[in-house]
Amino acid sequence: MTINTDKAQEPPEDERPAAAPEDLKAIPVRHFGRWVAAAVALAVLAALVNAFAQGKLNWGAVPDYFFNADILKGVRNTITITILSMVLGVVLGVILSVMRLSKNPVTSSVAWFYIWFFRGTPVYVQLLLWFNLGLVFEYINLGPIYKDYWSSFMTPFLAALLGLGLNEAAYMAEICRAGIQSVDEGQTEAAHALGMSHAKTLRRVVLPQAMRVIVPPTGNEFINMLKTTSLVIAVQYYDLLQSATNVGQTSGATVEMLILAAAWYLVLTSVLSVGQYYLERRFARGSLRQLPPTPWQKIVKANLLSFSNRQAGGTA
Repeated sequence: MTINTDKAQEPPEDERPAAAPEDLKAIPVRHFGRWVAAAVALAVLAALVNAFAQGKLNWGAVPDYFFNADILKGVRNTITITILSMVLGVVLGVILSVMRLSKNPVTSSVAWFYIWFFRGTPVYVQLLLWFNLGLVFEYINLGPIYKDYWSSFMTPFLAALLGLGLNEAAYMAEICRAGIQSVDEGQTEAAHALGMSHAKTLRRVVLPQAMRVIVPPTGNEFINMLKTTSLVIAVQYYDLLQSATNVGQTSGATVEMLILAAAWYLVLTSVLSVGQYYLERRFARGSLRQLPPTPWQKIVKANLLSFSNRQAGGTA
């Protein structure tokens, strides 16, 4: 009698390993709307490029005058008035935000009225008011320090600085107030419990933590200020737009110089955007466990991975 040893050694059905599932083939979803949107965008872009190409424009004038001495002077003046106006706006904005949060009704009311007035009137109107206040004040008299006619005192540079800086202070006051209020009140109470004064608590505890909230909108305000400086042409300040307009009138390439000015504004705002990115990244160190890689680090990492893959493929 023979015994089938193969059957005897087979395990029970419930103890047999489950059959491997069949490989699933994932079919990606087709987004036809994306292709349609891309085609429409490319068609609009091609139409714009064709319209400008067919226009009666001397495109060679743009690179020829890009580094013109008058244009570069306008660029320098634009950068100067932007930086000084932002410094004035930030310093005064911090003071106004502290005044607005003060328990003193007089200081908080003064700060509220300042913010209400300068946020409620256009920058262009404020520039014209500062430039034409000589109709109201014939002299400026600071006693033994300074005395002169208002028309001589209020130069185009000073009118531009006051018009832009004082207006920016109203917006920076609200940004700083939001940043200060974002800090937990327990931080202030703990600092006071340690014997720190209100000013020292604000300087050492509150403001450093509020910077994470203050910095991003401040960077946006800086970029916006750079573009707003084009309004100082109203007070005859020689900025980038004024220089481009003058060069366009003398050279006969009016539209070309406006395109050149737009290109310079794009260059400057791009540089400021890069600086804003790294500044925000620096102040985000306290809120993120690990900072995301910068664009340069992503490029370096991608190149290293591709190089290591090539090396592995060559040695295999």
